[in-house]
Amino acid sequence: MDATAQADLVRRSVLSPTELVEAAIERIELLNDKLNAVITPLFEKALAEAGAARLPDGPFRGVPMLLKDILCHSAGDPTYGGMRALRDRDWRAPQDSTLAARFRSAGFVFCGKTNLPELATSVTTEPLAHGATRNPWDLTRSPGGSSGGSAAAVAAGMVPVAHGNDMAGSIRMPASACGVVGLKPTRARTTLGPRYGEYWGAGTHEHVLTRSVRDTAAVLDVTAGMAVGDPYTAPLPLRPYREEVGADPGTLRIGFRSTPPGATTPAHEDCVAAVEHTARLLDALGHRVEPTPAAALDSPALFEALPTLFSAILAWELEEWSERLGERLEPADLEPMNGLLAEAGRSVTAAQWLSGVQAWQQWARGVAGLWETDVDVLLTPTLPTPPLPLGELAPTAKDPMELVAGVTKGIAFTLPFNVTGQPAVSLPLYRNADGLPIGVQLVAAYGREDVLIRLASQLEQAAPWSGERPPFSA
Repeated sequence: MDATAQADLVRRSVLSPTELVEAAIERIELLNDKLNAVITPLFEKALAEAGAARLPDGPFRGVPMLLKDILCHSAGDPTYGGMRALRDRDWRAPQDSTLAARFRSAGFVFCGKTNLPELATSVTTEPLAHGATRNPWDLTRSPGGSSGGSAAAVAAGMVPVAHGNDMAGSIRMPASACGVVGLKPTRARTTLGPRYGEYWGAGTHEHVLTRSVRDTAAVLDVTAGMAVGDPYTAPLPLRPYREEVGADPGTLRIGFRSTPPGATTPAHEDCVAAVEHTARLLDALGHRVEPTPAAALDSPALFEALPTLFSAILAWELEEWSERLGERLEPADLEPMNGLLAEAGRSVTAAQWLSGVQAWQQWARGVAGLWETDVDVLLTPTLPTPPLPLGELAPTAKDPMELVAGVTKGIAFTLPFNVTGQPAVSLPLYRNADGLPIGVQLVAAYGREDVLIRLASQLEQAAPWSGERPPFSA
């Protein structure tokens, strides 16, 4: 069952919150030895919260969920961010993040923390701190990253919903690799408070991974909105997002392309097939579907500014955690790729940083203009390849610069919309000849999650995926 159905069981007194949480714990214990999705169980605490009279009576009362082990902190619980330095010091969050508090107010019960690459910097989830998470569709494959632990857990049925964040595709890419729904909302739709106004510049977006569009919409209803002190916020929706599920999207102008931005050759043939399959579905549903060059995506400023900004962010991460720990961390405390970037980032000047930000902002204006003139929705692959074999981009598998190139290739379709701030969703609409899920990405104009939810719901009804379960699932 999805989270909405589980919450309904509690509301009708068919099951208690404790019974739901006990069942989730049983499933996690059954599967986690194979998948390594959950790195920090919070079982005793979850059972105590589920059985407490003070459990909030929100729309998801008693529904078990997992938190990705970065940024969305829960009070008193370990938070390691995939870093050996934090793991070895058993760093614990002093308070709930604002987003975690909103999850709690909705009635969710946190059952554990999920695995991620160190500092969320990779397209695969294989940190040296905790080992690799395995894809429930094929244990030799990556679940993607950086929200790989959350995606694997949801796909395998451990829990119906898990938190993720998306700095360059980190919700959408693992959603594609694991065959679940992953929405990156509009920039600032959800808050990064109380500690951050921005994180990784303006590129960080928070939400969840789910198995149904209605869960994605309903969770956004309980988490969206500005918090005190936020530097900016997204435009208010016209009505609750859950009311967009099943609503008629009308006839939309949908453009599609399968060539990664800045590249001259299309994505892997399976990813091209997924886009073409979805384009035919959309055409049959009455939309105006045609290929579009979306030429603004190919402007080189996106990837030209990336090395400067990304390395500066890693240098800042070291400073941030040095301050919080009260001791100096060095690039050598990080995995090789991250250490190399952090060292380079220490020489980035303020002027270079601001020039990179300005380059991205100008690039974003050109891309966002496509939705003003040509399309209502853009369809692309989510990833340029099927799920990668484990080890191919592991932290010590290659020279660090080769890893940087591999990560850059992996984020080609997703990073653009972190830079523009537009909402984008990955849907599990295709599987290749090996049975592996291949997600497709749908992108709407800034602030228009309503369009994406209506369209995603229409596709879910036309080509349901709820009955598909990976070989390693509960």
